[in-house]
Amino acid sequence: MAAVASVLICAAAAQAQKPGAGSAGAPSKPGKAEFLLLHGAFHVGDAWDGVIAALSKAGHGASAITFPGHGKSAKRGGVTFEDYERALVAALNARAKPVVLVGHSAAGVVMQAAAPRAADKVVALVIHNAFLLGDGQSMIEIVPPKIAEAFRAAAAASPDNSMPVNEGFIRNKLMAGESKAVTDFVLSQLVPQPFGYYTHKIATGPFDAMGKPRYLLLATGDDSLPQAAWRGMARALGKHKVIEIPGGHEVLYTNPVAVARGLAEIARDLGSS
Repeated sequence: MAAVASVLICAAAAQAQKPGAGSAGAPSKPGKAEFLLLHGAFHVGDAWDGVIAALSKAGHGASAITFPGHGKSAKRGGVTFEDYERALVAALNARAKPVVLVGHSAAGVVMQAAAPRAADKVVALVIHNAFLLGDGQSMIEIVPPKIAEAFRAAAAASPDNSMPVNEGFIRNKLMAGESKAVTDFVLSQLVPQPFGYYTHKIATGPFDAMGKPRYLLLATGDDSLPQAAWRGMARALGKHKVIEIPGGHEVLYTNPVAVARGLAEIARDLGSS
């Protein structure tokens, strides 16, 4: 019942937001943090609605963007990794004050590539069960070869070089153990993923040199990869702190309050409250 309630919170919050580029909460109060939330592959900015609502209730400001090629009616053909980078840099530069930048899942990679280009608008960097790459790597290089082959075939078979949502993977891996109602809702929110995101090689030197506080917000029930793998990828952050929360890979949907509490703990650690 708690998970279903969380989904209903997300749905209600989504109805209150303007459609399009993403979601926005109330501005933060003095002494509180301002968050910019980045969604991963197959997701849209509205995935963060429940988290934004919980952060706003706690007095923090939060907003989310939707990357190019995402959204139900978005055109995915021709979308490149550089489009994601430009969208993130523009979103950061549009902020009146620096933000705590949070990337979920595949968003860790665009954070690595683009955040240094607007470093003055970033207070701290947070990866939430997110992928990070080594210098000169692309996402497609770090997935198992059979999965990479399947991704390439799916994109080639599509009319717009995108990968369709894999319902079986969502139900049986990312959301194993969740109720059908919750999983159905999440599936209804997901969109095909532009494949160009997976093939772009990034340079990590500027990110490594940013000199901002870094955190891993770790959902300890995420079995889509071994926990050691999530912690291992976080080593690319360099010196960082780990904040643990309960939940799986889609905890931003199934328990957004837990995500917000973890982010609020990071805000306190930064001296924001």
